[in-house]
Amino acid sequence: MSRVEQAIQKAEEQGRGAFVGYLPVGFPDLETSIEAAITLARNGADVIELGPPYSDPVMDGAIIQEATQKALASGFRMADLFTAVRKITAAVDVPVVVMTYWNPVLQYGVARFADDLLAAGGAGLITPDITPDAATEWIRESERTGLDRIFLAAPTSTEERLDLIVAASRGFVYTVSTMGITGERAELDRAARTLVGRLRSHGARRACVGIGISTAEQIRAVLEYADGAIVGTALVRALRDGGVAQLAEVTRQLSTGTRRGE
Repeated sequence: MSRVEQAIQKAEEQGRGAFVGYLPVGFPDLETSIEAAITLARNGADVIELGPPYSDPVMDGAIIQEATQKALASGFRMADLFTAVRKITAAVDVPVVVMTYWNPVLQYGVARFADDLLAAGGAGLITPDITPDAATEWIRESERTGLDRIFLAAPTSTEERLDLIVAASRGFVYTVSTMGITGERAELDRAARTLVGRLRSHGARRACVGIGISTAEQIRAVLEYADGAIVGTALVRALRDGGVAQLAEVTRQLSTGTRRGE
């Protein structure tokens, strides 16, 4: 069982669903982004999801794009990602996964990226824009290093595609709640519940739901049927508007939605 799966299981044993918190590396600067990720772990996050800034973030909403563009303008380099992972994992015992578009990994070198992430203490990759059938090199390197590979499933995924995603994923399947970009929504698409059910029927051990989750109430609703809830925009907004102190407060508030049966 991977560290990510162990974290999800630990939450389950405590009567909770897992809280996965996303933040971009380098926003508003590298050291603050490291402090912010540590703050997530110390205030209720079970898994940390770090996003290296990318110049063409097709899946990201306005708030995350704004943050990643600022990080790029401030001089972010891929080496900063591994520095951040190393410092975070040295400070807290929470698995860190990297949410990255595939082109930066290719440019860095897939084997080199896997080696450097493993050496820094990282737990795996979420790859939103590459499918398992196109990820032969990454699957090979993740097998070699033991890193998790987390693929995305969408409401539009065919049964054949879900079979492929479930078979290839390790850690959890990233379950897209609704079609579109990241951001906060007043109501989550009911398709998420149906999609998790479909993933279960294909043998998925762990499914975490992301895209559009921004309140404790939404987390509570998602955890009625999923293993974890992924929050990004609400956390980035808190960090942007009120710094690490506000991020800590929002993280604590969101984590109240993880306890089941309340």
